[in-house]
Amino acid sequence: MTITKTQDGDQLNIALEGRLDTMTSPELESELHASLDGVNQLTLDFSKLDYISSAGLRVLLSAHKALSGKGGMKVTHVNDIVQEVFDVTGFADILDIE
Repeated sequence: MTITKTQDGDQLNIALEGRLDTMTSPELESELHASLDGVNQLTLDFSKLDYISSAGLRVLLSAHKALSGKGGMKVTHVNDIVQEVFDVTGFADILDIE
């Protein structure tokens, strides 16, 4: 998985490419842990994300909780495969998906 990060003040944008699964989710978790200080709004661009597993969902839930009460977190450009995972797991009701 490739992580591309850009920050503008308290706005952090992260684009993911590849698969967010058991093998790659620790990488995203570490990146978020190191990057969320001073961040009020997180945007995750999934335009090049092919797949997400339960391990990836756990990282998203953790980030969502960390940003609740601040500006929040949104997920953009979700493909049909990832959207189906969000729908089946109930994450579609939790996350702000654009």
